[in-house]
Amino acid sequence: MYHDRHILSVLVENKPGVLARIAGMFARRGYNITSLAVGPTDDERVSRLTIVLGTEAVQLEQIIKQLNKLVHVLKILELEGEGSVERELQLVKVTSDAQTRSQIIEIADVFRAKIVDVDHDALTIEASGNPGKLAAMLDLLEPYGIREMVRSGTIALSRGTRSITDGSKLRMQRVV
Repeated sequence: MYHDRHILSVLVENKPGVLARIAGMFARRGYNITSLAVGPTDDERVSRLTIVLGTEAVQLEQIIKQLNKLVHVLKILELEGEGSVERELQLVKVTSDAQTRSQIIEIADVFRAKIVDVDHDALTIEASGNPGKLAAMLDLLEPYGIREMVRSGTIALSRGTRSITDGSKLRMQRVV
């Protein structure tokens, strides 16, 4: 079974329980979410979910239909490869000593990452970028010993002037 990677940008009403309803919909239908990031938009009544899925096109179509049935979902847009900009944030704690510290700092510099914490036997590196860049950095740091690593969910926007709010009004219910 072949799985593609799809990114959905979903605008929802900023109300309690909306994320739980969406996550529940995925769980009930057995769909796996690869990455999920939620945050505010320029309108305090609206939040944006960026959902990354590894699924076939037929399943994606079904997922979009099911999401559209949820009352607090305002709009859904699939962000496609070259037509979007995506980023993740990664923190990596790497084993380091006096002999390896400068080599690890050089690797961080190549990836335009920042050293955010220094200890006697470890460095913590903060990096942001597309998933491929972050994976490449991890590959180079692996031989030094990765003690801990955490990565945020993917966030993404359409390139250029295209926007999820273009061409239609959001079906917002009046906020009192």
